[in-house]
Amino acid sequence: MSRTGFVLLVLIMGALTYSLLQSMLAPALPQIQTEIGASADATSWLMTGYLLCASVTTPILGRLGDMYGKKRLFVFTIGMLAVGSLVCALADSVGLMIIGRVIQGFGGAVFPLSFGIVRDEFPPERRAGAIGLMSAIMGIGGGIGIVVTGPIMDHLSYHWLFWIPMVTCLVTAVASWFLIPDSPVRVKARIHWLGGALMSLGLVGVMLALSKGESWGWGSVNTIGLFVAGFVFLGLWVFAESRAAEPLVDMRVMRLRGVWATNLGGLLVGFSMMAGMLLVPRFLQMPESTGYGFGTTVTVSGLYVLPQAFAMLLIGPMAGVIDKRFGSKLAMVAGCVLMAAGFVFLATLHTSGWHILVAMFVFGIGIGLAMSAMANLIVGAVPVEQTGIATGINTIARTVGMSCASAISTTLLTANPGPGGLPAERGFVLTFVCAAVAAVVALGVTFVVPSRAKPGARPIA
Repeated sequence: MSRTGFVLLVLIMGALTYSLLQSMLAPALPQIQTEIGASADATSWLMTGYLLCASVTTPILGRLGDMYGKKRLFVFTIGMLAVGSLVCALADSVGLMIIGRVIQGFGGAVFPLSFGIVRDEFPPERRAGAIGLMSAIMGIGGGIGIVVTGPIMDHLSYHWLFWIPMVTCLVTAVASWFLIPDSPVRVKARIHWLGGALMSLGLVGVMLALSKGESWGWGSVNTIGLFVAGFVFLGLWVFAESRAAEPLVDMRVMRLRGVWATNLGGLLVGFSMMAGMLLVPRFLQMPESTGYGFGTTVTVSGLYVLPQAFAMLLIGPMAGVIDKRFGSKLAMVAGCVLMAAGFVFLATLHTSGWHILVAMFVFGIGIGLAMSAMANLIVGAVPVEQTGIATGINTIARTVGMSCASAISTTLLTANPGPGGLPAERGFVLTFVCAAVAAVVALGVTFVVPSRAKPGARPIA
């Protein structure tokens, strides 16, 4: 294997571990809540704390990677994943587990740092394919995480949801230190701490409101207050960054069509992706007595997600060929069309197992194309010294979209109760339709993106 092959393998290991940790916990939350004797609200913080930390740290660590070396920050990020996994594996209380999950949130920077390393180390002809494969890993890992959770919970315990990733993180961290070269591209700058603080406060406000809005009430003072405060801080962040001599995020770069449009598309794609990962297993696990559910176990419902992961595994390595022949914009268009088609099919037909399998395969191809294209569009639209922060912002856009999907899907299911207090079929159908609409809007946004981004383009005023 070539040197770049070993580098790509290490990056894939890190990205796959983070993606697994992002998805494995969700199906296991009810059982973990029972075993540790925690309330539903306290247990929900296992997901909320993780997402909040990832939202705040991802762009900052991406920028630090641009400044001090992407290899160093990649090793640090994987190390934090390992530490957080160790804390969670040893935890027998919800408080300690929440601390571990917050530490794991530092792993969100794995993707922007990986994209930066690929841009630094790979020849141009291999760059698009490697970035496409890395992007697909997010969805592949998410699908695999849902599949393996059931067997681990059935035959081991929730502790092994963290012991296994911890070992993988340790191996990845050591391999990263020895196999990834030191970053040749570094920015001589200082961190704009005011910008970082304002961005962090804004993201925490918005993400916390999205995460807790259903339990607090969308019209409650707490929820509305957090939304208002979050958007005010984000507005102040943009104002401060626009006037800073050395901004954390160069707003001239963010104003590039290839950047802001792709970030908006990323938010919408993240919405659709999360809706599929959350809803399909839950739909399948609904009792047959509901008239629509399949009554499957967590393990069996996870198997229905495998076509999505398989489709993404097929598409990811082809990103380079697709980019060279058709361009990443066309790949993004095709991805959005297929995502919408998958959800329309699912909203219309969902009474047989093959309906679910076909929809997930079509959706998987679409999400694989869209995710691969987004990363390549962002990397091709910004200067090389802005790679870490730009891809970090795109990662956060997807995370916000995923949080919106979680919040809206929960609200729609709760607002459409069926017999016995379980969600009615209408709630699932409405959420599938919302995910399809998000993909269609992402399709419209994609047409704003320039057809061919110029690699290394300089920021424009």
